[in-house]
Amino acid sequence: MSLPPPPLPSRPLRRDARRNRQRILEAGRELVVEHGLNVSHEQIAEAADVAVGTVYRHFPDRELLVEELLTGHVDAVVARAEAAAQIEDPWEALVSFMVTGLEIRVANRGLHEIFLGTTRGARLATHSRERIAPLAARIVDRCHRAGVLRPGVGALDLAVVPIMIGALGTSARHASPELWKRHLVAILDGFRYDGGALPGSTPTPGQIDQILSSWRPPRA
Repeated sequence: MSLPPPPLPSRPLRRDARRNRQRILEAGRELVVEHGLNVSHEQIAEAADVAVGTVYRHFPDRELLVEELLTGHVDAVVARAEAAAQIEDPWEALVSFMVTGLEIRVANRGLHEIFLGTTRGARLATHSRERIAPLAARIVDRCHRAGVLRPGVGALDLAVVPIMIGALGTSARHASPELWKRHLVAILDGFRYDGGALPGSTPTPGQIDQILSSWRPPRA
C-alpha cells in the first residue's frame, strides 16, 4: 500500500513553472535534511531564489510539501528493512535492520523527525510505521526462536533504539559522523550476551560540545 499521489494540476505546467517547482523541491530537500521539518515556505523561497508566493502556489498544503520532500527517503528506509528481513541469519537480520535504516535517518534531520511522529508529516509517519512494524516483529520472532535475543526483548524495544540513536546521529553528524554506530553496537549487545568490541572511539570534549550545541528538540 502506498500513499495516494498528490492531486495533479488541471493543466500541464509551463516550462518556467516546472523549473521553479524543481528548484523549490531541491532547495526544500536540502533545508529539511539540515534543519528539519520546521523550515518555512519563506526559507525555501529564499534558498530557491523564487518568490514566496511561488512556493505557496505549488505547495499550498504543508503536508503535501513534506510528503513530496520525504516520501522517497521513507521508501528507502522501508526497502532496507525489507532487505534485512530476508537475511538468513536472524541476528544479522536484526543488526542490518537497525544499521541500514539508521544510516539514512541520521543523515536527514527531517526524516528523523518524521519517524519521531511530529505533528508535521503525521500521515507519512503513520504510513511508514505500518510498513516497518511487521518487519521488526518478524525479525524479533526469528531471533527468539534462534535463541540469540534476551527473553523479554520485543519489537517495540527496537522501536525505541532509533529514537535515541537517531537523535545522537543527527546532532553528531558533523562533529563525529560515526559516533552513532558505536553506541548502537553497545545497545544491541545489551540485547544479547556475547557482544564484541565497539567500533570507533570515545568522542573528544570538543566533539561533545559541538554535538550539544547543534541539538534542537523538534517543535510542534
